[in-house]
Amino acid sequence: MSDYIVRATAANAQIRAFAASTKQLVETARKTHDTSPVATAALGRLLTGGVMMGAMLKGEKDLLTLQIKGDGPLRGMTVTADSRGNVKGYVLEPQVMLPPSPLKKLDVGGAVGCGSLRVIKDMGLKEPYVGQTVLQTGEIAEDLTYYFAASEQVPSSVGLGVLMEKDNTVKQAGGFIIQLMPFADEEVISRLESNLSAFSTVTKVLDEGKTPEEMLEMLLKGLELMITDTMPCRFHCDCNKKRVEKAIISIGKKDIEEMIAEGKEIEVSCQFCNTFYRFSVEELKDMLLRSI
Repeated sequence: MSDYIVRATAANAQIRAFAASTKQLVETARKTHDTSPVATAALGRLLTGGVMMGAMLKGEKDLLTLQIKGDGPLRGMTVTADSRGNVKGYVLEPQVMLPPSPLKKLDVGGAVGCGSLRVIKDMGLKEPYVGQTVLQTGEIAEDLTYYFAASEQVPSSVGLGVLMEKDNTVKQAGGFIIQLMPFADEEVISRLESNLSAFSTVTKVLDEGKTPEEMLEMLLKGLELMITDTMPCRFHCDCNKKRVEKAIISIGKKDIEEMIAEGKEIEVSCQFCNTFYRFSVEELKDMLLRSI
């Protein structure tokens, strides 16, 4: 089954919720960046959180970027998502290997370490919205939960998971985001808290064969769940040679002149998808003229 996101409301619109299955997009990211298991789990969680947060955007051209900087061996990750279910991302140190955590799981928190989470929303305004919070655990889900409460003042619960096969391919991946509206009453809050405490983990539920819809039924049991929409999601990079050209022009005349002086073609790769673009000396000369 292809990856997709489910949008829903519950308790007469006192709750809004999102759930996603993201196995294929996380596996595509793993192949693209040749990530180690712990790097796959970390990046996969951030991609899953990012693609659901992208689905919250209203405008067709709106973009969301999540940046994590940490003092752990992964060093950092960047994920960008749009409102149409497309997401891309990379990790700075994709080959990190760590022993399992005390709970015998992939030690994502140890790989990320202490640091910060930055959320940038480009909604076509003069300046993008930027929110920044301190990482709480480095496990990603808790960090996004804290971001929503601290930066957007929206009480939320975020669950994210990536389960690996023994051959290091992705077995399951997905997540949920549940948010309380300001007018949510105590009875609804109490029922939601009870459901959340009874819920096991995202990967366990997905590995039992349950769908994102069934995940939300468990999380919002007794709260009149209403599925409002489903949309496909995928790992997709929209880079092309023209965009890379613009990036080279933006670095300035002096640097382009130095490249030309070396007298050989240059090769530039996209960090998000590892696609390589080659530019001849003649193309660089043309760019130089346009940068003046």
